[in-house]
Amino acid sequence: MTSFDTSPQLNVWRALLALAVVFVMLATTGWTALRTHRESTALQASLAKWRHGSIHGLHLPDPEAAPARLSRFFATLGPEDQSRLAHRYPLAVGNMNGAPVGLRYRANHIALDQARKVEKKRMHDTRLSAAGHQDAGRRMHRYESLLTPGRQILAFDPEGSGRIAEVFGDLNKAERISVVVPGVDTDLLTFQKTYRPYTAPVGMAKALYAAERAQSPSTRTAVIAWADYTSPDGLGVDAATGLRAEEGAVRLNALLDSLPGRAPVAMICHSYGSVVCGVAAHALPGRVTDIAVAASPGMRVSAASHLDTRARVWAMRDATDWIQDVPYLELGGLGHGADPVSSGYGARVLSARDAQGHAGYFQPGTDSLRNLADIGVGAYDAVTCAHENNACRTGLTDASMAGRA
Repeated sequence: MTSFDTSPQLNVWRALLALAVVFVMLATTGWTALRTHRESTALQASLAKWRHGSIHGLHLPDPEAAPARLSRFFATLGPEDQSRLAHRYPLAVGNMNGAPVGLRYRANHIALDQARKVEKKRMHDTRLSAAGHQDAGRRMHRYESLLTPGRQILAFDPEGSGRIAEVFGDLNKAERISVVVPGVDTDLLTFQKTYRPYTAPVGMAKALYAAERAQSPSTRTAVIAWADYTSPDGLGVDAATGLRAEEGAVRLNALLDSLPGRAPVAMICHSYGSVVCGVAAHALPGRVTDIAVAASPGMRVSAASHLDTRARVWAMRDATDWIQDVPYLELGGLGHGADPVSSGYGARVLSARDAQGHAGYFQPGTDSLRNLADIGVGAYDAVTCAHENNACRTGLTDASMAGRA
């Protein structure tokens, strides 16, 4: 693990570097990059139809009601009525926290097929440029891929760059749940990659799911690839502020509040995703037992204790990861605070040996993936610490682990 110099001279240098980075970003991207995400037109239209809809003469509940309230509503409906609502309001039901998981999968399948047909028409729209046709083609092929039988799409929003979430495993029967929260440049088109698959959310989640099953074959696990927030576009001003993280944290906690069952949940947060998890930490449901961050630029606090959560906080960083050169400070809203792997932060620092740089933490065969899987299944005694003194396992007695499982 890289050592960290905390001398005053280095702190001054980091502050100056941070200012230089800020000025460069402002010069190249402008303050207009700090924009508020526009609510999704198609999704809002579906929600509006739901609000004016009814079933058997009765008004439908507020689609933004508490998940428990919506869960009780759907429990009063038979399979035919549930299916009818999914076909009438596919985007609304597919993104509704509190709707049954299986119904959300079916609703999003319908919404994806509708979006696929729209893009297929756009591919032949003479009013579009060649670039427009190409974009339509890429989107259509992505939707076709997501429509592959067996895929479990928990959330889908086609507007703008798009938002999506996918489940691996049986979420309803899971004994342990892991949620992978990715970083910058995550959208519908980058959700899955053929080349370097483990650098994209689908590949990350698949690798983690396989590693968890290998670590504990008898444990029923589920992993969610959660790209259901508008991530920063590149390394501009958005990536240096907490705006996207604040928006994403609201959405993340809404998902966590609606997960079925009572299985413990581990948050697995990569790069800017760790900023999202840091902002969300104070409002996490009690069933979230662990927050593990990899390649973090900071969690917008100066110490793990300031996250205001009962969840254990873990951190890792590969020695070749360029993120270590980012100034770990916060200045005028820019920057994300202290380094989570630093000795004074208070996180449990894990080995990330063989992680292969900033995007390689989910590569099979690495210490980083094995450690994340150990946390996901609650095998805390199996984790490999970054330091030989095994400090990351300090205080993890059998009693404390049983109390959180």
